[in-house]
Amino acid sequence: MAYRTENPATGVVEQEFTSATDADVASAVERADAAFTSWRKTPVEQRAAALTAVADAFQERGDELARVISTEMGKPFKQAQGEVALSSAIYRWYAEHGPALLEEETLDVGDSAKSVVVTEPVGVLVGVMPWNFPQYQVARFAAPNLMLGNTVLLKHASICARTGELIEEILHAAGIPEDAYINLFASTDQITDIIADPRVRGVSLTGSEGAGKAVATTAAQNLKKSVLELGGSDPLIVLDDVDVAKTAKTVAVTRMRNAGQACNSPKRILVPSSMLDEFVAKVVETVEGMTVGDPLAEDTKIGPLSSVQGRDDAVSQVERAVEQGATLHTGGKALDKDGAWMAPAVLTGVTREMDAYKEEIFGPVAVIYSYDSVDEAVEIANDSDFGLSGSVWGQDTAKAEEVARRLEVGMTYVNEHGTTMPGLPFGGVRRSGYGRELGRWGFDEFSNTKLVRVAG
Repeated sequence: MAYRTENPATGVVEQEFTSATDADVASAVERADAAFTSWRKTPVEQRAAALTAVADAFQERGDELARVISTEMGKPFKQAQGEVALSSAIYRWYAEHGPALLEEETLDVGDSAKSVVVTEPVGVLVGVMPWNFPQYQVARFAAPNLMLGNTVLLKHASICARTGELIEEILHAAGIPEDAYINLFASTDQITDIIADPRVRGVSLTGSEGAGKAVATTAAQNLKKSVLELGGSDPLIVLDDVDVAKTAKTVAVTRMRNAGQACNSPKRILVPSSMLDEFVAKVVETVEGMTVGDPLAEDTKIGPLSSVQGRDDAVSQVERAVEQGATLHTGGKALDKDGAWMAPAVLTGVTREMDAYKEEIFGPVAVIYSYDSVDEAVEIANDSDFGLSGSVWGQDTAKAEEVARRLEVGMTYVNEHGTTMPGLPFGGVRRSGYGRELGRWGFDEFSNTKLVRVAG
């Protein structure tokens, strides 16, 4: 596995990194295990202070961090700045709320004995992180677990190696001990060995279904807990009382954010048949008006995809959908220039018999369906192996909420899609994975809830 920065806007390899040797990996596990003994005993207020310093550093170095995101995986700079700000907010949330959430709880069970629940860390954890939100995803995993007193081995995506180095640098400078958080340029086989090591107590992966299955299998074989955040094919249901033009524009922008490379992007847009033509026309107009260009340029709305392979996969999915009978309204082709460029696409007419109906299209492709009744819309929305999130849009918010509650997903929204905040739980069901991150739920996955009972 080659760790390198290949700028997807130019196709130029800008930096290469040295992969970890087996000896490096063995040393990292040993160091993290030894560090756990002292880090878990570090006063919770001191751990919180370190996370506050991390949050401050993300704010102070925001432009630098955002520029690295744009260079490594092509995210437009303004969107990258937003990711950095969210990452900072997550570290700060756990610094501010962590001490109270980790206080022991006295149980009233109706007898004279003292019954207390204590939340304890479990040990060394390994995180396997993706490229599409390279700083936010790490914060989501690392912040609660470092606050708990766990130690972390972090394997970042091979195209985001510089981000991995920067995060490690910031955490260490902020007061996280060097051996309590270790960035590893490890291979897939090395990660498998790490998960199997008895000193490692759990693994969190955000990535593909294939990677999730492999990690979950190894974890289960070794009786380790795993948290998986995998793919998604989120439904977005538009009700018949919306302002069509306004909603269509908002939905188009939402779908094209990060070049459509988000697990919880609205990949299946469901619209009443009576407004389909008007809605599609507005989405096409909006998409065609979005600047596709240099991610570091001020006016860019859509950058390149993260890699040529990712671009080719998305283009191939669009071509196959058209071959099978779908209608392509705009875009869908690779752009004739160096880098991983694709013209954003809008598809309609996708049916259950087509591959695109079941697949996740991880690129700038809006797929719009029509429906004749709300029940039909919900049926289509739930006709998926995925279940990350979904949303419903309508002026009658009570009705929209009623429909939203019928979606079989881990997160559901009304008049917004995919909103992420430090205090909200994040996670999916079905093939979108299992486990929850963020908020107080971020403490639940890799902690020991210990009962301490003293008889009177």
